[in-house]
Amino acid sequence: MTPLAVSILGALASFALVLFVFELIRSHRLRERYALLWLVTGLVLTALSASRGGLNPIAGWLGVTGYPPAVLFAVGLLFVIAVLLHYSTVISRLSDQNTILAQRLALLEHELRSRS
Repeated sequence: MTPLAVSILGALASFALVLFVFELIRSHRLRERYALLWLVTGLVLTALSASRGGLNPIAGWLGVTGYPPAVLFAVGLLFVIAVLLHYSTVISRLSDQNTILAQRLALLEHELRSRS
């Protein structure tokens, strides 16, 4: 069974993450489409932390026998990896678009110079 203090601290930290993401969305510092993974992460971690007995079956499935709250860390790490992978694909796409835009701009500037 997960210790009560660990459950409370984990649930509060996870809920604080959800509130922080909502604040970033509200203040237009984070777009909704990028916030989705962070919200899912916070909500899943909040649910796992709040249910003291809920971690035990999951820990058993994963073979964690010593300390079930270690599953919270593993789940959080998996979500962070998913977020990083998502951002890497977004950055790659934006980099490609930036290259195409720079090439088009160079062609337009060349065309303007050749007309003058």
